[in-house]
Amino acid sequence: MAPITESQVERVRALVASIPSGFVATYGDIAAAADLSSPRIVGWIMRTDSADLPWHRVLGASGRPAPHLATRQLETLRGEGVAVRDGRVPLKSIRFDFGALPSPLESTTNLGG
Repeated sequence: MAPITESQVERVRALVASIPSGFVATYGDIAAAADLSSPRIVGWIMRTDSADLPWHRVLGASGRPAPHLATRQLETLRGEGVAVRDGRVPLKSIRFDFGALPSPLESTTNLGG
């Protein structure tokens, strides 16, 4: 794996923080939105720097949490009103669309012009 930059870490963190309660995203969704080459990079970042984020809203592509987090993660999601069936979340109805977020390159201020 190529070295991970601070800007990549911050972008992943910002994307995870933007997932609203009652929605979820996959590692692949976040990788695509952050322009990263692999969902595994997101997983690595999440393992090392996500304690203060809504990490429970990030799932594998199957809608299943990591086995070592499953009970805690699914209970937390249920508490947010997320349906869980057979140990997985049905992604289709509650998958967050990062495409609705402004690009990190777009200005968020209006300086006139």
